[in-house]
Amino acid sequence: MFHIAVIALGSNLANPIEQIQNAIKRLNTLPEIQSMTVSSLYRTAPVGYTEQPDFINAVAIIHTTFSPYQLLHALQDIEQQFGRERSFRNAPRTLDLDIIDFSGEIYNQPELTLPHPRAHERGFVMHPLAEIAPDYPIGHFGNAQQLSQKLGNDGIEKIM
Repeated sequence: MFHIAVIALGSNLANPIEQIQNAIKRLNTLPEIQSMTVSSLYRTAPVGYTEQPDFINAVAIIHTTFSPYQLLHALQDIEQQFGRERSFRNAPRTLDLDIIDFSGEIYNQPELTLPHPRAHERGFVMHPLAEIAPDYPIGHFGNAQQLSQKLGNDGIEKIM
């Protein structure tokens, strides 16, 4: 059975554009991912801890045979392969891969919360998602296009 998952990609260290492009290539090598649609890349201002470089962000929609937890662990493995360190919340990072939604399923566990609890507040997620799937629903908050418009374009620039 195939599931549809939304993954947010972000990087602001060690050539972030290349990090995102290589992460997309790496995701494409996983046999459990049958197809992938990827947004443009966006340069975005950091959120939370602002004393760091801008981020490069993108969103991918995948069709997968992974379960939510299998996908989470696969993404964490990729982050580690790319040198991800978790020093503090909102810290600079070589690669961040977050599951935003997984076939509309709802999880509220210590290891995994779905849909992502702050995605609807993040322009760096909603703008790329609205580009590739404007009608994609995010929980009870609305669809990607509605949320993108509500959040505005401040600090977000489409670069490629």
